[in-house]
Amino acid sequence: MRAAMRLTLFDLDNTLLSGDSDYEWGQYLIDRGVLDRDEYEARNNVFYEQYKAGKLDIHEYLQFALGALARHTPEELEGWLEAFMETRIRPMIGPKAVELVARHAESGDLCAVVTATNSFVTAPIAREFGIPNLIATEPEREGRRFTGRVAGTPCFREGKIVRVTAWLESLGQPIGQFEASTFYSDSLNDLPLLNLVKHPVAVDPDDALAAEAARRGWPVISLR
Repeated sequence: MRAAMRLTLFDLDNTLLSGDSDYEWGQYLIDRGVLDRDEYEARNNVFYEQYKAGKLDIHEYLQFALGALARHTPEELEGWLEAFMETRIRPMIGPKAVELVARHAESGDLCAVVTATNSFVTAPIAREFGIPNLIATEPEREGRRFTGRVAGTPCFREGKIVRVTAWLESLGQPIGQFEASTFYSDSLNDLPLLNLVKHPVAVDPDDALAAEAARRGWPVISLR
């Protein structure tokens, strides 16, 4: 098989999706009564604000978020995930995002979702977009059950470079071999990976990324 000559990476939350899947998963479990609203909602909101401000301690957050997975059986989690996809995620998928992904896939690009949100939540979302490769934060498992801990490097900030580099090396296609490399993101937190690719694109960016994109002449698009 001929190696792809173009690499296209997509952030997920507030980029391909018009919302944040990690935050919404927590809120969905609260609304179902799975998580205690008084205990969980305020902390979920604080972590989300820290993320948007570029000040999130990813290890502290993952201890909080992945702990929710560890308390329940795989069967319970899978059942909730199906309903979560239908009620929370599909309404956040707009036609412009679908068209963008399809255009790159039809061009023969090597495409991947690169997201800080854990792979349990995001795997079905990547499949919904038809993107075959997912690089996400990996929750640790013992057997089929989650432990509440993270496995390996969280896919966040500089960790996205670590994870993408390892994935490309496993394919025998280091990033420097591609004619073009593109990363679409909305977030200040993704500056490390945006700086690595040849074609960074800001998508409905937060204020900090919008300012950086303007300063550096990066293209800015909207998928809303």
